[in-house]
Amino acid sequence: MSPSQGQGAHLLLVDDDDDLLRLLSMRLSANGYRVTAVGSAEAALARLSIELPRLVISDIRLPDRDGMALFQEIRRSHPALPVILLTAHGTIPDAVEATTLGAYAYLTKPFDAKLLLERIAQALSLAAPAARAIDGDEQWRAAIISRSQCMDELLAEARLVAASDASILIRGESGTGKELLAQAIHRASRRAQAPFIAVNCGAIPEALLESELFGHVKGAYTGALSSREGLVQAADGGTLFLDEIGDMPLLLQVKLLRVLQERVVRQLGSDVGRPVDVRILSATHRDLDLAMREGQFREDLYYRLNVITLTLPPLAQRREDVAPMATQFLQSLAAKYGKTVHGFAPDALELLTTSAWPGNVRQLYNVVEHVCALATAPLVPLSLVQRALRVPSLEVLSYTEARRRFERNYLVQLLKLTDGSVADAARLAERNRTEFYRLLQKHELDASLFRGDVASERQDETPKNQ
Repeated sequence: MSPSQGQGAHLLLVDDDDDLLRLLSMRLSANGYRVTAVGSAEAALARLSIELPRLVISDIRLPDRDGMALFQEIRRSHPALPVILLTAHGTIPDAVEATTLGAYAYLTKPFDAKLLLERIAQALSLAAPAARAIDGDEQWRAAIISRSQCMDELLAEARLVAASDASILIRGESGTGKELLAQAIHRASRRAQAPFIAVNCGAIPEALLESELFGHVKGAYTGALSSREGLVQAADGGTLFLDEIGDMPLLLQVKLLRVLQERVVRQLGSDVGRPVDVRILSATHRDLDLAMREGQFREDLYYRLNVITLTLPPLAQRREDVAPMATQFLQSLAAKYGKTVHGFAPDALELLTTSAWPGNVRQLYNVVEHVCALATAPLVPLSLVQRALRVPSLEVLSYTEARRRFERNYLVQLLKLTDGSVADAARLAERNRTEFYRLLQKHELDASLFRGDVASERQDETPKNQ
């Protein structure tokens, strides 16, 4: 945990030993924490109703209500609030039981002050931050759960550029939340009351994308039975978000560039233009510099879209955000599915925080949905998170790569079936031999390697001097 994360964190100490309370308060205050110290469980509950701390440190033996009862009340009312228990030797079994129920840790008296500070730092790095009301000034980014420094810096920059009408290109890996950032920028802009229209350029077939974007007039193509406005016109006065802009076909890139230059849109099949006032936000996970070098993306359009660049970091670079995101996802999914699930066991939350997350926030959400669906207890255990993380994820391939793999595997199976006979394999594939040889060459396949007699001859070959 970085120093800034723990600096000033509010801790609640609960112990009936005045001397210990005084000593702990001094040590923790000296280490930058804000400390509230109380001598009973009832006083602790009263403080919790006034202000929620980031962490509770409580003795198990208390005069009015024991620490176990206090812990259970905290767990019921504030499931994301971490608790560290202090125990004498005689109450170790109670402390062990409490950790199985979700207490972050227990320390046996007398304990090492350095160890306590380490446990506090670990608990604060994993726990969700104390709930706070989002004031009106922060509503624009309310959907983005974040407490990491890199995201704070990015959001501060996004807030600044939202005030202009400059086109923004949002870069980032798949699943990092590019559309959420685009929505936040729209809400922070002067266009907030106008439409926000999102288009995934990679999800709409090329034949339909032009009509979807620019609209069409009646009879523009077979099946166009009536005129229809496009999404550019629908976003008039507001913001148009073009997701996966790197997948836009070259022909449409030309037409989009014309719209950006002239601020006029023409429906498919029409010569009449209509003025539009639209701010363009775009996003991609592709390397557009490489796409330009390969002739797959127009340089002039790139510079029109890329007036300002914002880059979303992958989830692995903002691990401080994993715990609060997972906790909020769990709470909203539990409400959606009517499940009594309040939070994660500490070791489960630690595993979530330290996992690789190649699929970023989208993968985290899917894992939380998985564990929420299978959870049978108020706290999600480590075993359930381990199971969810081991679920094989679908490898998402481009259409071209999927087709290449299928084609090569198909040719290999044919050659195996025909013992490497190109004539027989071509006949089964209903292709002429010349075309079949071309396919084999394309995939670097040698038919002779599939002939049984050749394979056996190679296996039988031995050096003559042996």
